[in-house]
Amino acid sequence: MSFKKILPVLKETIDHLGFETTTPLQKKVLSTIKSGANVFGTGPDGSGKSTAIILSVIQKLKGEAFGDGPRAIVLVKDKAEVLALKEQFDVFTKRTDLRVYCIYDEYKIDAQREDIYIGTDILISTVKRLNKLYFLNSIHLADVQLICIDDAEFLIRQNTYNDVLRLSESVDKCQYAVFADKFDSRLERFENSFMFNAYRFKV
Repeated sequence: MSFKKILPVLKETIDHLGFETTTPLQKKVLSTIKSGANVFGTGPDGSGKSTAIILSVIQKLKGEAFGDGPRAIVLVKDKAEVLALKEQFDVFTKRTDLRVYCIYDEYKIDAQREDIYIGTDILISTVKRLNKLYFLNSIHLADVQLICIDDAEFLIRQNTYNDVLRLSESVDKCQYAVFADKFDSRLERFENSFMFNAYRFKV
């Protein structure tokens, strides 16, 4: 998928930001994610991984708010990464009515429960806080269409693989896109658990 084959509202934002073409990694993964397939994407800092997630999520949700429960979830390492990615999402969702909400461990969980109840389309979250809210029946996952993991190496360092596995078991039909600086063999466990027939792209 080139920048010419995306939602008009997203194309307007990209043009405004001065992006002329996709990075090599984005060129490989965007059309595959758009097709509905699971994806492993690996590349160094600056290869466009986070932007690929943002574009894919907005494209998947057609740039429109709908319903109350989240339809896309992006998992990241910690609060700092949650907030940094939220800033990037805000740039690309500015011309849409998509609702983006952050959840992380250092914030009052009752306040997060109330905010989520109001309605959201995209959740950017740490793994443990998302699990906690789900098992408190505070997040409805039935509408989730796409789960992305940014800089997935943190799952190995934090030993949160089982938390992600439990989440995947709670979602009926869902597409997954996992991005990392380099592929770690321990991430192959995802293929056996929920990332069936995933495509691998490396730059």
